[in-house]
Amino acid sequence: MDLKLIKNLISMISDSDVNEVSIEEGDFKIKVKKQSDNQGVREQVYYAPSPSAAPAPAPQPVAEPAAPAEPAKAAAPAADTSGLTIKSPIVGTFYSKPSPESDPFVSVGQTVKKGDVLCIVEAMKIMNEIESEHDGKITKVLVQDAQPVEFDQPLFIIEPA
Repeated sequence: MDLKLIKNLISMISDSDVNEVSIEEGDFKIKVKKQSDNQGVREQVYYAPSPSAAPAPAPQPVAEPAAPAEPAKAAAPAADTSGLTIKSPIVGTFYSKPSPESDPFVSVGQTVKKGDVLCIVEAMKIMNEIESEHDGKITKVLVQDAQPVEFDQPLFIIEPA
């Protein structure tokens, strides 16, 4: 089964009311299951009441509004980086090289052509090669090797040729 077909299948399921799809084609089997937003929220909510910690956060909110403003300003120049952004088409684990002993597929300053493999995103034990959608030069790699990535997360910045 073609990677682009799998990407289209995932996209169609995410945009529909269907929660799960299984497809079998010869020896190839794929099962795509949508996770509800409520489950993700429940997994991330933690309650840890602490009576001694309650007075300490009261002075911090005064200092905290200034602190988040600085990282937001720092993030803005990164977003201003000129070039095209290559984003992850799927959720998975980012790999910059085909094997631990190999050289990375691409590095900063390298020229790539449309269709060149930039990285691999492993999802459900399937290695998905992510190809360049443009000709150009890699100006920034935004993800570290073996780091988890989300759908639509920026991976590379490419200066168009």
